[in-house]
Amino acid sequence: MVARLLRYLDSIKARDPAPRSRAEILTYPGVWAVAFHKVSHRLFRARWYFAARSINHFSRFLTAIDIHPGATIGRHFFIDHGFVVIGETAEIGDGVTIYQNVTLGGTSPDNGIAGKRHPTISDGAIIGSGAQVLGPITIGTRARVGANAVVTKDVPEGTTVVGIPARPTVVEGGQAPDPRFVPYGTPCRDTFDPQTQRIELLRCEVETLKRQLDALLAEQQDHRDRA
Repeated sequence: MVARLLRYLDSIKARDPAPRSRAEILTYPGVWAVAFHKVSHRLFRARWYFAARSINHFSRFLTAIDIHPGATIGRHFFIDHGFVVIGETAEIGDGVTIYQNVTLGGTSPDNGIAGKRHPTISDGAIIGSGAQVLGPITIGTRARVGANAVVTKDVPEGTTVVGIPARPTVVEGGQAPDPRFVPYGTPCRDTFDPQTQRIELLRCEVETLKRQLDALLAEQQDHRDRA
């Protein structure tokens, strides 16, 4: 059990440069919220609903993080800072990182998936601060949701999405996504912004049309000179 705790603390240190020791990580509200959730989740599965919700409310009071006792959480889950809401039917895989002010919210169960109202976050995914991930959608393995994005559709594996509504970014030069950890799940270059990409594509099309028009005008002028 101690070895498992140390591995968990080390996994957080690998994603957060701020702590100087494992002991410092133990003061993080996200660590305590996950610990309380483990207890409330077991009570919830045993159908001790009132006890589970009581621990949930106590945890929310101490940490400002609201994880429903019914949510399923994998290993090495890290909530950086806090003020996070995770709904009852949310499923979170291993090594997931969520930043502050994120909501894994639910929608009506009348959407074709009986009882499933909240997102599924696959292994290694990163959810940036302020992101709202809504409905029974799936965020793929190692996918990244940029800060303040609103996600209502599935995100494929390894894809970065940004904006409202969230849209996939285009990787510069057609290369594969950067496998390294990206804080807040948000690339910090304009080439990853879908709006900037669209403007750039339009600029390239205008330049192409301008060159074609210049060539046509030059050809017409050449015909006139020969005549």
